[in-house]
Amino acid sequence: MPVAAVEAPATVGQPEVAGEAADAASDGAGSRRAALAPVGLVLAGCVSVQFGGAIAVSLMPRAGALGVVTLRLFFAAVVLLVICRPRLRGHSRSDWGTVLAFGATLAAMNGLFYQAVDRIPLGPAVTLEVLGPLALSVIASRRAVNAVWAGLALCGVFLLGGGGSGGFAALDKVGVAYALAAGAMWATYIVFSARTGRRFPQADGLALAMAVAAILVLPLGIVESGSKLTVPSTLGLAAAVAVMSSVLPYTLELLALRRLPASTFAVMMSLEPAIAAIAGFLILNQSLTLLESLAITLVIAASMGAVRTQVGQGKAKVPQG
Repeated sequence: MPVAAVEAPATVGQPEVAGEAADAASDGAGSRRAALAPVGLVLAGCVSVQFGGAIAVSLMPRAGALGVVTLRLFFAAVVLLVICRPRLRGHSRSDWGTVLAFGATLAAMNGLFYQAVDRIPLGPAVTLEVLGPLALSVIASRRAVNAVWAGLALCGVFLLGGGGSGGFAALDKVGVAYALAAGAMWATYIVFSARTGRRFPQADGLALAMAVAAILVLPLGIVESGSKLTVPSTLGLAAAVAVMSSVLPYTLELLALRRLPASTFAVMMSLEPAIAAIAGFLILNQSLTLLESLAITLVIAASMGAVRTQVGQGKAKVPQG
């Protein structure tokens, strides 16, 4: 038939063209998946840490703020050291300096945050803490568009914390200071997590840093909580908190930061208050107001913008490969 006579040469005479087109399509899809993979790791880490935080809130009356931090970091360090079995030899002085700084940052970030939630509600504490990564996203980014996403997320986190109705003004000032300091440590954590991931294979650097953090916090936890740290039910809950709030999210974030720009990662951390609000609704029966829903929408929009920026950068690099 005439149609077959016309179509045949295109299929038989140009097999290389068809093959190249298929390869190009496959490469494009693979590049997109590769760009989205670290984004999925970050999102999974956010969900894990917030639901683990819900368990930690119920644990604080039993063991105190520093006691919870101590148990969380201790169990996290044990789990990571057993799983990773990091080598202690073959590392430079600079490598160990990075691990020590990373460990000190982990200890400070967790300690300051739990001091904050001991004085102010969890939602505003997370909202204030996330300002650290947002500031980092603006400082570290070389693209103007990331400043737009950071600004959008900033509006969202202030709305989520009651910024439009004087919510922050009514908070305990010491608690606010602790939350802001925790945010600064969160930004520092992002920097040293990326450096550690480049210097150590897999999660070895994280395991060593977690051990450093546990050692630094241990004396403070013992002084505050003493024998409360040995209650079996407390230990069981603390182990769950360690896995959900430390081991899993930190490992996922460490892997993600090897392929995700620090500025994009920092903006995506704006999802933390939104996920915390959802976790509170599902687990603690905390309802969401219209203002809070609007705030979540703004934060998610900012995160989606950061994701699109990251995926666009990945696609732009394909022709050069």
